Amino acid sequence: MLIPGTLCDERLWSPQIAALTGHAEIVVPRVDASDDLDAIARDVIAQAPWQSFSLAGLSMGGILAMAVMRQAPQRVARLALLNTNPFGEAAERQALREDDLRKAREMGLERYAREVLAPLYPALGQPQDPRHTELVVAMARDAGLETFRRQSMALRDRPDASRRLGEIGCPTLVLCGDGDQLCPLSRHTYLAEQIAGAELTVLPGIGHLSTLQAPSAVNAALARWLELPASI
Repeated sequence: MLIPGTLCDERLWSPQIAALTGHAEIVVPRVDASDDLDAIARDVIAQAPWQSFSLAGLSMGGILAMAVMRQAPQRVARLALLNTNPFGEAAERQALREDDLRKAREMGLERYAREVLAPLYPALGQPQDPRHTELVVAMARDAGLETFRRQSMALRDRPDASRRLGEIGCPTLVLCGDGDQLCPLSRHTYLAEQIAGAELTVLPGIGHLSTLQAPSAVNAALARWLELPASI
């Protein structure tokens, strides 16, 4: 199961789906069921067609993957956390969520995605890839404002997952780009330190959307991850 991030869908994982199809059965769940993170996680679990499964998530998808681990650890055979954040929302960021929503309504979601979100995704100091920008805009347009509202509120009020990372017992991959502007390397070194046996993979010169920005490296890391002995 591959969980996408905010305002994203299966297209975020398109290189991985292409590379892994034939090696694994893949499901990309919806992540818009509620404005409560734990409720979205319950819906993600309900969408899994298997009793046990390998679980990967990027950004908000990684936050949801950690919530799934809290709710149904017995069902997760392997865990991969990409470009994500184990901590709760900082107070100063919480205060900006309503302003983000107001801007998205006033600007229109497509313009907001193009002018506000997309510039945050390349590695620090790197130019935007026009293909990735257009994909971000298209996914945002198809998701819509209500999905953005629900996901924003869920992220704003999410529980802090950092104190329960030590409970994770399945084989875990932690992957990030060293230029991620939204979820910096320090958060991933923390994840790898707190989760017993976790493997940390750092991609040089890569930003927040590693699945699109470094598809070959991510595909290779996930292929190795899928070969790890399952914990179930």
